Amino acid sequence: MSKPAEYHQRDRSRHPVAYTPGYKTSVARSPRLALISLEQSASEITGPTFGHNDLGPLDHDLIKNYAKDGDPIGERIIVHGRVLDENARPVPNTLVEIWQANAGGRYRHKKDTYLAPIDPNFGGCGRTLTDANGYYFFRTVKPGAYPWRNLVNNWRPAHIHVSVFGHSFSQRLITQLYFEGDPLIPICPIVQTLPDADAVDQLTAKLDLNATIPLDSIAYKFDIVLRGRRSTLFENRLEGN
Repeated sequence: MSKPAEYHQRDRSRHPVAYTPGYKTSVARSPRLALISLEQSASEITGPTFGHNDLGPLDHDLIKNYAKDGDPIGERIIVHGRVLDENARPVPNTLVEIWQANAGGRYRHKKDTYLAPIDPNFGGCGRTLTDANGYYFFRTVKPGAYPWRNLVNNWRPAHIHVSVFGHSFSQRLITQLYFEGDPLIPICPIVQTLPDADAVDQLTAKLDLNATIPLDSIAYKFDIVLRGRRSTLFENRLEGN
């Protein structure tokens, strides 16, 4: 049996430089030596398999999945899109997880001491599987901005953290999505580590009135692109796969 094709290497020019002193916590987190390039082994080009039996019926609905005695406070939104590889092919049946602050900008975490109140009906976590076309869908409330101790008066834009497993550990992606029109995006020290405006645009969820539910929820569309296989097409089949 032939070895599965490796995945495309990451384009480092499209990722932030690890050491960016303007984003203070990167100073301690960044490597001091050059990265080592390794051939991908079976542990990188294969990965976990998830099924619908691993999910609860409300895992994708952050408005309901933690509610105790009512809906959470905040602007009701839908976040949806497709997970694709870099060859624009859908990535089906892959696990997408999100976590976020509540509408006041506070996380349900013991180390979050921001003065905004905890919402008793909002947990801030959700997960879902993409369908055959790579489509995913979440219902939640729009997170609030919050201050952080980078400089004296820095605020994080409203954002949602996203984790996608893909088909292997090489495709694993953890990122953030922002919301179109937020004035805090261009002045955020973390966003400013991105090398170009196109990269920022790709991390910005766009208003999608076609998917908005009247008198209920505003929709934002956010497509997620993972690395594709480095495969050679030979007589209409994937050589080596």
